[in-house]
Amino acid sequence: MASPTKSSLGEIFRLFLRLGLTAFGGPAAHIVLMEREAVERRGWMSRAQFLDLVGACNLLPGPGSTQVVMALGYRRAGWVGLAVAGACFILPASLATLALAWAYVRYGSLPQAQGLLYGAKPVMVAIIVQAIWKLGRTAFRRWPLALAGLACFAAALLGAPPIAVLLAAGGLALLTAWPSSKRGAAMGLATLPATAGAGAAGAVGATGLAPLFLVFLKLGVVVFGSGYVLLAFLKSDLVDRLHWITTPQLLDAITAGQVTPGPVFATATFLGYLLRGWAGAVVATVAIFLPSFFMAGLVGALAGRIRQSLLASAFLDGVNAAAVALMATVALTLGRATLLDGWTWALGLASVALLLRFRVNATWLILGGAGLDVLLRGLG
Repeated sequence: MASPTKSSLGEIFRLFLRLGLTAFGGPAAHIVLMEREAVERRGWMSRAQFLDLVGACNLLPGPGSTQVVMALGYRRAGWVGLAVAGACFILPASLATLALAWAYVRYGSLPQAQGLLYGAKPVMVAIIVQAIWKLGRTAFRRWPLALAGLACFAAALLGAPPIAVLLAAGGLALLTAWPSSKRGAAMGLATLPATAGAGAAGAVGATGLAPLFLVFLKLGVVVFGSGYVLLAFLKSDLVDRLHWITTPQLLDAITAGQVTPGPVFATATFLGYLLRGWAGAVVATVAIFLPSFFMAGLVGALAGRIRQSLLASAFLDGVNAAAVALMATVALTLGRATLLDGWTWALGLASVALLLRFRVNATWLILGGAGLDVLLRGLG
């Protein structure tokens, strides 16, 4: 049962700043950490209500887990809560990425950065497995939804775009519920974002702040999926079309975004610094996250009302099933890339056991995995 009281800005500030400082592992892991805090520890809402927020945010372009943060802030303290939650979650990642960008420009490379993830990645996979187990019991509560989840999982593995999977699952669930509706039309679904966006400024001889702002603003409006989908858009725009950076520079920027906590979209901070120094870092960061502050507020305001309509509720059930299926594809992909030897398998399986059986705090497991790897490497 959701808590009937609102939260103080101090509570929102402390929670999301801590998550911003410790939420390693990408969007799926972020969702798990937020579910534990908002549902299990604080009782802000039920698991079903939380899953509705996640499903609705998955329909938006931009950083999905960051938008869930903002929507939670809005639900607890209105627009001010949204701004505080979003800023606290984004700033640690952006500042950490900015520090890596400064070091990159000064020293020319990040040769050891990926090694920092070796001990933490198996824990990240375990965290996502835990999320699938817990959220799946809510999302797949009826067998048609379970079958839809399996179909979405297969479609995603075959390369279907995430937004297409989400909309198709929601649409099929809506059509299934249509005969049961007493009216041919119910409450309108939350407005779905358009994927078409105006092209940003073309390539220029020297990157100006205005073209930089427009490019990253466009990315914040049109990138559906996850932070990993963003990387394909960055290559298409910054490397192939505008020729502002090289492919090796983009790969180093991706590395910086992965070894820092918080949203992968903070990669924009790194790239902005490469292109225009401190001012470029600020402009790129503001531009790519700005649309999310408005869209997440709408989700926070409308998510509770969607369930009042039979058809809109069915649509959201389908989207939720697809969202969990997409998390499963992330777990599979990361597992293949991460569980490479006996040490990583042992750490991953032990983490799953600790999370599911003993409910150990996921943040400490991530830090413990990274620290244990550093210790073992030190011992040779």
